[in-house]
Amino acid sequence: MEYNGSSTEKTVLAGELDRRHVGQSVSFQPNDFTVVFGTIAGIARTEALVYLSLDGVGGGTHLKDEYDLPIDHKVYLQLDPLGSAEKGLSEAAGFVKEKLDEIARNIRERDQDKTE
Repeated sequence: MEYNGSSTEKTVLAGELDRRHVGQSVSFQPNDFTVVFGTIAGIARTEALVYLSLDGVGGGTHLKDEYDLPIDHKVYLQLDPLGSAEKGLSEAAGFVKEKLDEIARNIRERDQDKTE
């Protein structure tokens, strides 16, 4: 099995996780046979490993709620919908401003051509 996240997730290396990510939804493939989906409850790390404690995963006979991952292991975090919306609105505002500037420039040029 090869899990590569979904379009609503962004790829992060386990070594990049820090306290800002506690409480975020995460998914990853800890081995060749398992894909884990959960909420980060805690993060600890050494120079080589990141230890994740998860909510919403443990409790079953084969499910763990703690994983140790190499720092270069890919994990997938849910995209922040508010952050994504803010970026999209900012890009849209920039596009609208460019178009308005272009229209204003065309009007000035047209008016200038009429007066000559």
